[in-house]
Amino acid sequence: MGEKDSVYDVIVAGGGLAGICAAITAARHGCSTALIQDRPVLGGNSSSEIRVGIGGASDPQSGLINAGETGVIEELLMENRHRNHSPIINAHVNSIWDMVLWETVAKEEKIDLYLNTFARGAIMDGNRIVGVKASQLGTEKSFDFKGRIVIDATGDGTVAFDAGADYRMGREARSEFDESRAPEKADDHTLGSSIMFWTRDMGRPIKYQPPSWAHDYPTEDDLPFRNHGRISGGFWWIEYGGMLNTIKDNEKIRDELWRCLFGVWDHIKNHGDHGAENYALEWVGSVPGKRESRRFMGEYILTQNDVESAVLFDDRVAYGGFPIDLHPPKGIYEPEEPVILTNLKQPYSIPYRCLYSVNIENLMMVGRNISVTHVALGTTRIMATCAVMGQAAGTSAYLCNKYDATPREIKNHIRELQQQLLKDDCYIIKMRNEDPNDLARQAKVSASSSLGPNYKPENIINGVSRPEEEKMNIWVSDPKRGLPQEVELEFESPVVIDTVYLTFDTNLDKLVKFGPVPECVKDYSLFYFDGNEWLNLVNVHGNYHRKRIHRFNPAKAYKLRLRVTKTNGDESARVYEIRCYS
Repeated sequence: MGEKDSVYDVIVAGGGLAGICAAITAARHGCSTALIQDRPVLGGNSSSEIRVGIGGASDPQSGLINAGETGVIEELLMENRHRNHSPIINAHVNSIWDMVLWETVAKEEKIDLYLNTFARGAIMDGNRIVGVKASQLGTEKSFDFKGRIVIDATGDGTVAFDAGADYRMGREARSEFDESRAPEKADDHTLGSSIMFWTRDMGRPIKYQPPSWAHDYPTEDDLPFRNHGRISGGFWWIEYGGMLNTIKDNEKIRDELWRCLFGVWDHIKNHGDHGAENYALEWVGSVPGKRESRRFMGEYILTQNDVESAVLFDDRVAYGGFPIDLHPPKGIYEPEEPVILTNLKQPYSIPYRCLYSVNIENLMMVGRNISVTHVALGTTRIMATCAVMGQAAGTSAYLCNKYDATPREIKNHIRELQQQLLKDDCYIIKMRNEDPNDLARQAKVSASSSLGPNYKPENIINGVSRPEEEKMNIWVSDPKRGLPQEVELEFESPVVIDTVYLTFDTNLDKLVKFGPVPECVKDYSLFYFDGNEWLNLVNVHGNYHRKRIHRFNPAKAYKLRLRVTKTNGDESARVYEIRCYS
């Protein structure tokens, strides 16, 4: 028996973005949660140990507009934008990002965080996981974590594999799911792994002597199709391992990637003019950024055709939009294009049935190990997409505990799951707020001004909190009128409210620069009319977040007013949604 004897409502194994969002969500809904991470920092591939940029549906490569992921991941990214001032490319994946993640998790009272702790296996009772075995580096402690719901966000599916969950590894044959991007015959090849590097301009010439064990790439023909014009940061195409087993051969893959990386840098410095005379290597990764290993089977397997045709699943709980991003399994050794991107015409939905095991009754999967084909993994594995899956799984785990149910049984509560995700600012394609407890839905809305009919004040209660198709779904004040501006809800009869949800505009379309988003409301106040006078409820200064929740003593209100006095740079007040609860 290990040192942990309490029974958690939820155990999350894996502290990448999917696991973090799952744990935070479960904890915020009242579940006692253990978050187990085998590294000293959180963030997975986005951490300072690996430093892969956080892509998603709004990535410039997608070509989609207003597709940015919201919910917990957006909260984390906005916090990082506020704190992180590094000018380096992919600055959001430095140590400041690590600290944002750690702080956000650490302040959740319902989460017990275990860093440097390897979840090495499952404790089983039939086809149910009753505990997770783990060991902690540095303390020499071992743990037997007991839990009701287990979420495997380890990437490799370490706990799920030990539990005997059904899985696949490798590429399906084209004929199995009629996938045009799949190979003719099935094989055990996967996407490879990459190691990143950062460089620094030293302001003076810097000589470079490669280590004797580095590979040699003396000519441009030795790196065919590998664009290396940008030398400030690492190249994802320094990739290897797809012909090996990316789990069992992980150490071998890392060593070979080092040989490749130092050889590429030698090519840049010493073979031809790459503008690198004053540059020096500042950092080289030690942990391979892994793209693919095991994929665990749920009640549904998402396919290439599903994502390309954007099937609107009835049990949809998340979405993606990054192109199908497949690489040749030989990686850097393949003398062809290192990637073929298949852009998608619109975001696609991810069904809930892909997030829980088909044969282990209390197991959920999030991240790159969910129930998809190899081809579909090319888009679902992107980190911001993994994060919104994580929030969906964390919300499901909360409902499992609420109803004493298994993840499969939550299909009977799928509408409640979807509505809770919307309430928590997740996006579900073509689904709107139908919460019967939201008192704002029946209110009459007016505003001090508006930009025009597409930005009318009634949009804040239309149930959609982002642009969708031709509709903007936001109230925007007339910039010519200046600030402050107000929007007001008038109830048919007085209501008692003690909670207000506000959703502002943090620009969901391909943000690049750091710092607060100009469109976001910065200073604002809430007031209510008690039948005789207007009384102040809330005053906020310095906001930079999209979602704000305010709780206060119950107030009997005939009207509710939001006054925006300042933004982070925009000339208009911009509000997507107001919800009111008692």
